[in-house]
Amino acid sequence: MEDHERQDLAAMLQPVVRALIDAELPVLARHDITMWGYIVLNALRDAPQSTQAALAEKIGADKTRIIATLDDLQDAGLISREPDPADRRARLLSITVSGDRVRRSVQDEIQRNEERLLAKLPAAERKAFLRAAARLASLPVALILS
Repeated sequence: MEDHERQDLAAMLQPVVRALIDAELPVLARHDITMWGYIVLNALRDAPQSTQAALAEKIGADKTRIIATLDDLQDAGLISREPDPADRRARLLSITVSGDRVRRSVQDEIQRNEERLLAKLPAAERKAFLRAAARLASLPVALILS
C-alpha cells in the first residue's frame, strides 16, 4: 500500500486508544483513582519532587484545573505537598510510598491487559511497535503540531 493510501495515524490509533482507555477505567475505579490521578502519580514517579506549575506543564494540564485532583490524591495519602523552601508561595509535590504502591498496582493490571493485546503481534513486530510508540510519545507536542 502506498503512503497516500494508508489511513491517518489518528484514524488507525483512535479505536485502539479508546478501547485501552475503556479497559483502564475499571482498573482505576477498583483502586479508587481517576485517570488524571494516575497521570499525576506517573509524572511524580519520573520527577519525584515537582512544583504544581511544572507538573501541570509536564502532563499538559492547566495548573488550576488539577488542584482538585491534587487535593484528592493528598487526602488519600498518595502525594504530599510541602512548601518550597525557595519560594514559599509554591508547593513541592511528591509521591508517597502508598502512592507509588497504588501506581504500581494500577500499572501492573493495565499492562497485563495490554500484554493480551500485544500478544496478537509477532514478537519482532511487537518490539518494533513498542519502540516506535515510545519514540513518538517522547516527541514534544509542538513538533507534532507543526
